[in-house]
Amino acid sequence: MSKWWIENGTFVTMDEAQPVVRGHMVVDGDRIVYIGEERPQEADEISVRIDGSRRVYMPGLINTHGHAAMSLLRGFSDDEALQTWLQDYMWPMEAKFTDADVKWGTSLAVLEMLKSGTTTFVDMYDRMDQVAQVVERSGMRGVLMRGAIGLCPEEVQREKLAEAVQFAKDWNGAADGRIATMMSPHAPYTCPPAFIEAFVQAAHDLDLPMHTHMSETRAEVEQNMREYGLRPVAHLDRLGLFSRPSFVAHAVHLTDEEIALLAERGVAVSHNPASNLKLASGVARVPELLKAGVAVSLGTDSAASNNNLDLFDEIRLAALVHKGVSGDPTVVPAMQALQLATLGGAATIRQPELGALKAGLKADFISLDADQPHFYPRTDIVSHLVYSASGRDVRDVWVDGRQVVQGGVCLLLDEEKILAEAEACYRRLAGA
Repeated sequence: MSKWWIENGTFVTMDEAQPVVRGHMVVDGDRIVYIGEERPQEADEISVRIDGSRRVYMPGLINTHGHAAMSLLRGFSDDEALQTWLQDYMWPMEAKFTDADVKWGTSLAVLEMLKSGTTTFVDMYDRMDQVAQVVERSGMRGVLMRGAIGLCPEEVQREKLAEAVQFAKDWNGAADGRIATMMSPHAPYTCPPAFIEAFVQAAHDLDLPMHTHMSETRAEVEQNMREYGLRPVAHLDRLGLFSRPSFVAHAVHLTDEEIALLAERGVAVSHNPASNLKLASGVARVPELLKAGVAVSLGTDSAASNNNLDLFDEIRLAALVHKGVSGDPTVVPAMQALQLATLGGAATIRQPELGALKAGLKADFISLDADQPHFYPRTDIVSHLVYSASGRDVRDVWVDGRQVVQGGVCLLLDEEKILAEAEACYRRLAGA
């Protein structure tokens, strides 16, 4: 890879001391080697130069919870309660999925995420070899796991665990290190205790982190109390899941004591505001989680429950909804909301080389077209990114120092073919 220089750009670094740098950034291979206001000393020796004068640059966004292949079911079932939505609509359709459906559904999701500025995503699903192959081709970064529902005979449970273990072994560190794997029992309400314990043991054996859904709905918490006599946090803690580096999705219904326990165990939370609002699951206690020292990040969940994968939407919602719920306009200010999708994401997936523009870190970053009406006047660029911008403003994307989106076009994916194949997959699934 060549060494190249972005000159005269506006860089949102995520550094509290100097959050915005107007100047220059130099990338060598897969790393940022310089960022600052002064012209880089070796500038005359750098052959590749990019004029950044009409762009805003920031770290690539990190989407910490989703099910990419479910993009095939976008708009298939809306405005339903979670359990009705899952049991009557999603699960019956997903039972029909083939390898091709997962391939093209994931490709559609990756296309959408890359074009809207997400450079790393977490995915929990089935047929994960297909997902990993898409990630490998796309140039994106993925944290991938075979999510397993344990509501099945013990023989099938063993098969699912074996699949999850084999996938984790086969793909961890693949795609030049862009793919990492985890172990993932789906949720405490879909997995018997012994099944979760088997996943915990596998995670210990493989030295891998863990991820699961938790406390998404009030009904789920009540069910856990009926069946096990414990709320989900204490239940998962007793089963040993938090003995591994771990993070949970949703965590909407938490008590003060549960928040304290998550902080004590170092468990991170993926906050999914759009999906939680659409399914009427509630609003997670993000200000309290952050105050307790819990690492919080943002996830879209699937396009079937969101219905888009634009993480800028989640950033804006995170900055707004907690103000409305708390009655305090100072909670989750703009910079903190932006950090949830960058530094918070890096902390959640335990990849500290991501999430900021800083010398020595990975060159995962994006550019947005700031020469548009909603970026004027030039008051506060961080405010504009949070309250005015959207993923449609993204023009260029780099992952590991390699440009994967240029001028809004994915360089490594056949966009036209993906759209056509995804539509064909849905038509077959729907029987149209």
